Amino acid sequence: MKLLLLLFLTALPLLGASKSNILWIYVDDMSDWFGCYGDTTVPTPNIDSLAAEGTRFERAYVPAPVCSATRSALITGTMQTTHGLHHHRTMIKKPLPAGLRTLPGHFRRAGYLTFNEVKDDYNFEKARLHLYSHEFGTKGHFSGDLEWMAELKGKPFFGQIQLKGGKLGGEAGSKFPSESRVDPSKVKVPSYYPDTPLFRDAIARHYEQVAIVDAEVGTIIAALKKNGLWDNTIVVFFTDHGSPLPREKQNVYEAGLKVPLIFRGPGIPVGKVRNDLVNGIDIPATSLSFLNLRQPKSFEGRDLFDKDHQPREFVIGARDRLGVAIDRVRTVRTDRFRYIRNYHTDRPLYQLQYRENFATLSELRKLYRSGKLTPLQASYHDPTQRPKEELYDMETDPDQVRNLAGAPSYVDELEKHRAILARWEKETDDKGQYPASKEELEAVYRHAKGKVANPEYDFLKK
Repeated sequence: MKLLLLLFLTALPLLGASKSNILWIYVDDMSDWFGCYGDTTVPTPNIDSLAAEGTRFERAYVPAPVCSATRSALITGTMQTTHGLHHHRTMIKKPLPAGLRTLPGHFRRAGYLTFNEVKDDYNFEKARLHLYSHEFGTKGHFSGDLEWMAELKGKPFFGQIQLKGGKLGGEAGSKFPSESRVDPSKVKVPSYYPDTPLFRDAIARHYEQVAIVDAEVGTIIAALKKNGLWDNTIVVFFTDHGSPLPREKQNVYEAGLKVPLIFRGPGIPVGKVRNDLVNGIDIPATSLSFLNLRQPKSFEGRDLFDKDHQPREFVIGARDRLGVAIDRVRTVRTDRFRYIRNYHTDRPLYQLQYRENFATLSELRKLYRSGKLTPLQASYHDPTQRPKEELYDMETDPDQVRNLAGAPSYVDELEKHRAILARWEKETDDKGQYPASKEELEAVYRHAKGKVANPEYDFLKK
């Protein structure tokens, strides 16, 4: 009798499993510059078709504005700050805490084939064979007509296809695609950037990257259809953070954290647009829910399609060390406002970092030294101009250029958001509040060959 009970419990994941496949199309460094999101600068028919045939989320935010922190959060289903996965380019990778299973691990336990083509970029140490099915292996980067999809027939799978997005042709501002179908003179330059030919060119060329990604999505859709997988696969399209421009990537303003998010497939409402606040960690929680299993206790996200789904009142975002640049920034996005708390006001927003050679950042540095930036644009380079708190009305100031934190009429909103953040930091034991170990700082220092600017490294200069 005990043996029968054990066999039944072991089989529960398989009994509860949905027959639908789940495929993440996961894009690097790209905001929602698509037709279905209201930007028709370049045609995006394939991404638009996913939205038309599925559910599109208007206000989805990733947990961090940089690759590894966001990817670590989504693959574990937790905020990166919960388990110390918050520093970008962690030089000392540690195993995940005992009992913390990754999302692919949960799918494998339920009998699914799992794969990732091909980028991981996680701030923890775990062998790929514990994440992905060794019998499938890694087929290589996205290319051609995805012939390998034929191997997926008859095998329920959870897979990821990574697209380079804003890294196509190299990092933004460094090596853009050689040409763009967009006329630089026609693009809109936000007021937090200088209106120069280089910035116009950078924005135009990023639109070219958007168009290329749409074509790649079309290739993936065609391969799914060709191999009889389209009707039985839930496709999830999203990006790991905003565009690669200087105030988007690495920063917790709206354009750094807001991403496109589309679900399309069996059981997904068709042609629906939702405006509720979404945290990126809701993506793994929702993906796992298609197995009809109870959410793991470690998961912090919500099933977006649950019949009893409760919309979020706020979404938290976090910026911590970015390569050599030590920082700590937290943000709260509510229905109307974005609150930002800067914990290191002794250093500029645009710190010395690994993007120094990118053309856009080099342009900003040059214009700052020559006094040719506006007061707002210059403030990002000046440590004396970095505020402790920022508050923006997203309805009247979507670009977040008017800080309301000092306005008497917004005292109540400021206190409300300040309290939300303080409560969240305490309840989750936000690991960003603890200083990095000397061992980690030394590893970063060695990797950077001593090219650092923060005082936390001073003990290594003696």
